Amino acid sequence: MIIPDYLVDFNLSRLPQSRIDVLIVGSGVAGLSSGLAACLRNRVLIIAKNKARENASFNAQGGIAVALPRKGDSWRLHFNDTIRCGEGLSDKSAVELLVREGPKQIKELIKKGANFDRTKGRINFTKEGAHSKSRIVHAKGDATGREIEEVLLREVRKNSNITIREDLFVIDLLHQEGKVFGAIVFDCLQKRIKAIISKKVILATGGAGQLYQETTNTSVSTGDGLALAYRAGASLSNLEFIQFHPTALYLAGTPRFLISESVRGEGAILVNQRKTPFMSHYHKLADLAPRDIVSRAILDEMKKTKSNCVYLDLSSLNKEFIKQRFPHIRRVCSDYGLDITRDLIPVRPAAHYLMGGIKTDLVGRTDVENLYACGETAETGVHGANRLASNSLLECLVFGYRCGEDAGKIVKQGWSSPPVISFSGRWKERKHFDLSDLERSLRVLMWRNVGIKREKNGLEKALQKIRFWQEYALKILFKEIRGWEAQNMLIDSFLITGSALKREESRGAHFRLDFPKRDDKKWKRDSIVKK
Repeated sequence: MIIPDYLVDFNLSRLPQSRIDVLIVGSGVAGLSSGLAACLRNRVLIIAKNKARENASFNAQGGIAVALPRKGDSWRLHFNDTIRCGEGLSDKSAVELLVREGPKQIKELIKKGANFDRTKGRINFTKEGAHSKSRIVHAKGDATGREIEEVLLREVRKNSNITIREDLFVIDLLHQEGKVFGAIVFDCLQKRIKAIISKKVILATGGAGQLYQETTNTSVSTGDGLALAYRAGASLSNLEFIQFHPTALYLAGTPRFLISESVRGEGAILVNQRKTPFMSHYHKLADLAPRDIVSRAILDEMKKTKSNCVYLDLSSLNKEFIKQRFPHIRRVCSDYGLDITRDLIPVRPAAHYLMGGIKTDLVGRTDVENLYACGETAETGVHGANRLASNSLLECLVFGYRCGEDAGKIVKQGWSSPPVISFSGRWKERKHFDLSDLERSLRVLMWRNVGIKREKNGLEKALQKIRFWQEYALKILFKEIRGWEAQNMLIDSFLITGSALKREESRGAHFRLDFPKRDDKKWKRDSIVKK
């Protein structure tokens, strides 16, 4: 199946058009940070496909990993932990930028009004998996992302050079001859397709957790940015590395709500169906081992005990401390009849984070002119094969700012006329097509065949099935967001599965049952896919 350049027919000259210096797709921490950096000399438009707060950043619980100046920690130690967790694929220059510029970004947030949790005036730090030191700062107990998002939204909304538009879905990037010059968008309120012409485009669209049956991600995480960039000709890298968070709430009828790693950081332990602790048998760091190791250990324990989950035991923690430190988790669990100060929390792994993404340099530039990416949708080189806990929000702040700063270096000049461009696909009439069934089937397939443990036969079957679905689903001319999202998901799943099949080794979050060892001789390198 040849992936089309566009998902809709259009003639640019006949579409309603608006113009902006910098267009940012996504309103999470990465998008807002890039907007605040790009707006100094330019007009900036930030668009969200739903509401501005509907993103992964807003829902982030645990905190931000940062080596603020204090006894016992340093940027070098944070650097070493990040490199170690990345299993040989982290870019050392990118990691050094992250850990050295991170403290400055946190101090700027505090100046803007961010209230991180403190005791007697001093910021509280906690420890999470694979960190050698307690360096996770948090806000409102377990609502760190919400605090940061609100602070940045407030700054953006009082800036006269920045506009935020909600309910605008980007169908495609306008591109020609290796250059991007805007986007085709669907106005969800007016039910119209429009064009936004821009000098620079920044993709900050988040992850792709909705490709999987089990995910902690919200409904907006459909991997749109990956598919947009791919169709426009950009290189994508390391897509096989999907992080599965070990502890998502597992109760029938509930969403896979994340139970933050900071719960274990504060002293909770994992126990199996027999109420027996088990992580010390799998790794020297026990419950604070890297996430890929904990997730696979949980699968093994579930198999050994013939159960569908394990449990988090918080009984060693003071009840009042639990109420203060984890108010959101406590409230959600309480809605389903669990008292986390007393009851075990049933958990199992779920798709959580995309380490790979749109390949960028250290300022967010892709290999398509005028196109940038930052946040989870970008592959900056920071995370390598496995993301260190709570480095994600820090990456959004540091690289979001760097991305916006570089994109904002636009030479002031008059607008040239956009290229004369149109597209007409060979579409098939949509008859008796069950979109919900396609979405459900794809998610089940990805979970079973391209999940925590993979092998050649399962990956090949998944690739064959996805190709088959693409043959008819990518030829349908949709007129609503869900259809375009499903087409993006089919493209993303094809690229992820193909990348997982090609990497014949196990490294970080990518585990092959048929190639269980790490192979530095053949595979200590990034994987690249390009249209």
